[in-house]
Amino acid sequence: MNKQRIKAVALTTVLSASALFVGAAQADQTLNTIIKVSQVKTTAGQQSQKRVDKLQAEAASLLQKYKIVNKEIAGLKVYNTQLDKQLASQRQVISDLNASIDQVTVIERQIQPLILRMLDGLEQFVQLDVPFHSEERLDRVSNLRRNQDRADISVAEKFRQILEAYNIEAEYGRKLDTYVDSLEVGGQERQVNMLVVGRVALMYQTTDTKLSGAYDKSQGAFVELDAGEYRAAILKGIRIAKKQASIDVLALPVLAPEAAQ
Repeated sequence: MNKQRIKAVALTTVLSASALFVGAAQADQTLNTIIKVSQVKTTAGQQSQKRVDKLQAEAASLLQKYKIVNKEIAGLKVYNTQLDKQLASQRQVISDLNASIDQVTVIERQIQPLILRMLDGLEQFVQLDVPFHSEERLDRVSNLRRNQDRADISVAEKFRQILEAYNIEAEYGRKLDTYVDSLEVGGQERQVNMLVVGRVALMYQTTDTKLSGAYDKSQGAFVELDAGEYRAAILKGIRIAKKQASIDVLALPVLAPEAAQ
């Protein structure tokens, strides 16, 4: 009887131990499963957080770009407004230029006859004036007259040239000048030094300083002067004109025409 109880207790113990082992194994398996599920969730959470962080960074970047674009748009609006004002101003300038071009066409038609009249007057003046630098002055007039037929020279340039010629003629009347020329003196061609005192007097002196003369407007020719009376004065005037002597008072002949009676 006792042996049977012992066997029964031993069997019960074995069964309990087996059940305990089975339960522990199942518990371990369940715990592992829970741990694995937790790790999966943790990993998924980390990945989700990374995606959230990435999206947040992208959103911040897009916002910054949006702000930059807005600033550029605002700047472009100001620039376009300024361009509109400039275009309006340029359109006004173009309108004014077109009006000026129309006026220039009219002015050109009026200036060309004026230039020709001024040229005729200049040529007549040179021919009637005291004959100093005669060849040079007449050549200048001839060149100006030839330029009137040239299409490559504008009307403005032609007008400038005629004004320059008038200025040159005006300058002759304000200076003391000398140059070398050839004249018929004593029945033969002689090389002489010419002395021009503005338009007041025109004199010559031979290179050996022995003969001197002055232009007489009333006769339209040179007349011989007393060599002893004017030789030194004319020679000094020539030296002053060449800047070889200081400016001084000169006693020179002025053959002015007499007043009509």
